[in-house]
Order: sequence, then structure tokens, then C-alpha cells
Amino acid sequence: MSNSKSIDQIRKDFPLLNQKIHGKTLVYLDNAATTQKPYPVLEASRHYYEKINANIHRAAHYLGQEATRQYEESRSKIAKHLNVKNQEIIFTSGCTNSINLVASILENHFQKGDEILLTTLEHHSNIVPWQLLSEKIGTKIKVVPLQKNGSLNLEELQKLLTPKVKLFAFTHISNAFGIINPIQELIKKAKSIKALTLIDGAQATPHLPLDLKAMGCDFYAFSGHKMYASTGIGILYGREKLLQKLPPYQGGGEMIKEVSFTKTTYNDPPLKYEAGTPNIEGAISLAKAMEYMHFIGLEWIAKHETNLRKYAIEQLAKIPEISIYGKELKASGAISFQADKIHPFDLGTLLDKMGIAVRTGHHCCQPLMQHYKIQGTVRISFALYNTEKEIDKLIEGIKKSLTILK
Repeated sequence: MSNSKSIDQIRKDFPLLNQKIHGKTLVYLDNAATTQKPYPVLEASRHYYEKINANIHRAAHYLGQEATRQYEESRSKIAKHLNVKNQEIIFTSGCTNSINLVASILENHFQKGDEILLTTLEHHSNIVPWQLLSEKIGTKIKVVPLQKNGSLNLEELQKLLTPKVKLFAFTHISNAFGIINPIQELIKKAKSIKALTLIDGAQATPHLPLDLKAMGCDFYAFSGHKMYASTGIGILYGREKLLQKLPPYQGGGEMIKEVSFTKTTYNDPPLKYEAGTPNIEGAISLAKAMEYMHFIGLEWIAKHETNLRKYAIEQLAKIPEISIYGKELKASGAISFQADKIHPFDLGTLLDKMGIAVRTGHHCCQPLMQHYKIQGTVRISFALYNTEKEIDKLIEGIKKSLTILK
């Protein structure tokens, strides 16, 4: 369904936006950290706990059966959104948990001396799990460097793509700079050496229509709270044949077929990877959030946010003290910048006093910041409910802050 609502009508769906912070109307530009929730998602969460709350699978009673129906129906809706099979969708607690799950089940896939390829753009959640694995079994981590403009150095990547590389794990969109990586090209290069691919999609899922079947990756991870759903819910997509042959992640209820004290047989994917009571409400809220995005229109969202980013860069570029990272590259969702001789935290603090919420710091990308020899940036990030008027307020706030901080 295409969007039939005006931006003002859309904003009314998000109750948190209608409040004042320090006496100022809230301008929320920290969506890469977490997005606000529309009424349909809030109502779905409340309805679950007020009318359904029961554990899933195996229950003979109505509430248990209804909880199971809605949980599995949510899985089906999410699979359809991503154009994959139901059994390829694993519910997790978030993108970080999804990546750690893959690092755990791939342990026997690696031998000492094998290489894991990452990029300089990665979030810590797509670095640390592989470091832990390397410390345990002796794999080596190699890193694709950047060009001066912030894009991946594909010539150096080609040199790093040797038969020793067994996994290439990379972000779809940089959470720090908003840079969109050439996903299809990177997957093709990994396949040329028969390496597995894992994509951190946390920053892509709120902004871009996705077809994981066409994409052809082996694993794709993301979080619900960055796309208008609850916190504590995430998705790991895994290619069916891989999930069938890889070992479980955790032991417990639901991931088993039969248990004795001598032997346990495991369930089929995805239940094989969902031990214990899951975040049932979170799964329902994520499916509802995706429904809401489809109602607004995925193409409309992508275009709206692209226009917002373009407008924000144009306005920021008019301020002489501002330096923008990766501004000339294909990007979505976020903009990172610095103001000459002013610490990002100081600027962010003053903006907060004006009711403007931005993110400051290294954005869990310390290696990326070290590459640029900086401690951090100010990051603004967009959602479907943001407006050019809010960007105007941001620009006005930055200018006021600079006169105070100089």
C-alpha cells in the first residue's frame, strides 16, 4: 500500500514526538540509535500482554494456541518482507545477538590460520565476536581499508581475497557515516573464493526495501528497535541449507525433538536456534512495525529520507566550521560531522538544551574514528517522521551553539 498520509499525519502516529524537552519542542534526530514507536506497534504490544500473554508451542489451551499463532504468523510476515522462507528467519534479541549466534555456530567451520575479513566501517558488534572466536581457535582477522572519501578500497579488498578467507562479514550501511556499501559486488567477490558472507543490516532495514533471496548472502542480521518495533527483538536470516547442517547455538526447551540423559536430537530450523521462551511480544511488534512501513510505503520512506539527508547536507555545508564525513558518497539514514575545535559532546549537550536530540561520540566504531584520527563526531540520523523544519531547527541550534562555544 502506498502512503496516503501527510507527514503531519504520520507524526501524529508517534506519541513520543509530541512533547517538550527542556521547554522546547522535541526534535528527535537519533534514529540510528533507536526509533520511536507508532500507535499500531504500541497497541499490538499492549494487546498481547492484556489479552493473549501465554507461552508458545505445545499448549492445549486457547491462549497458548493464540500466542503461537501470532508468533509464527509474525515470522511469516517478516519472511515475506525479506523474500525468504519462514524456516530461514530466527528470532533473536537483536543484531548483536544475531552476529554472536553466527560466530558460535560457525566455530567448527574454521581451522587455525583461516581468515575472517571485516571492513574499517564495522560497528563493534561485528568486530568483537570475531575477535573472541579468533582468540579461541586461532583464526586471523584481516580488514578492508578505506579510500580518502570513506568508501571501501576495492583494490585492496581484491588483494585480501585469498583462499584463506572463510568468512567476509561487513555492514550494509555504516551506522557512523551512513555510507551504503556495494553489497552485491562484495557478496560476488566473497563467492568467488567460496567464503561465507554475513551482513550487519541494522542500519539498512529501516531505510531500504530488501530482497535477501536476490541478494544471495548467507546470513543477514538486524534489530527491531531501529525500525519502529520493541527493544530486545532481532532477526537472523540464515540460508536454509546452512542452518540445517550447523550446530545449535544454545541448549534448552523448544530447540529439541527428543531428550534423554544419553542423547538429544535437535529440532529443525528455525526452532533449532530458539532455545527457551522467546520475546513473543517483540516478534509481534516487529511484524506490526513492518506492516506499518508497508502502509506508509517502502519506496516513499527511502525517497523521503534521501531528500532529508540531501537537504541537511546542503544546510550544514553552509556553516564554515562544519566538516562532514562521507558526504559525497551514496548514503542513507545518517550524517556525521565535526565543528572546528569543538568537542562533539559539548555541541550535543547544547543542542539537547534546545530540545534537539543527536548522538555524539565514536558510535561504537572506534577503529573507524582511529582511521580518521578523531575521537568522535556529532551524528544526526533520520526516520520516516522527520521533516525539513526539524533540520532548520538543528541548523539554527548549531549556529547558536557555535557562538557560545567559540
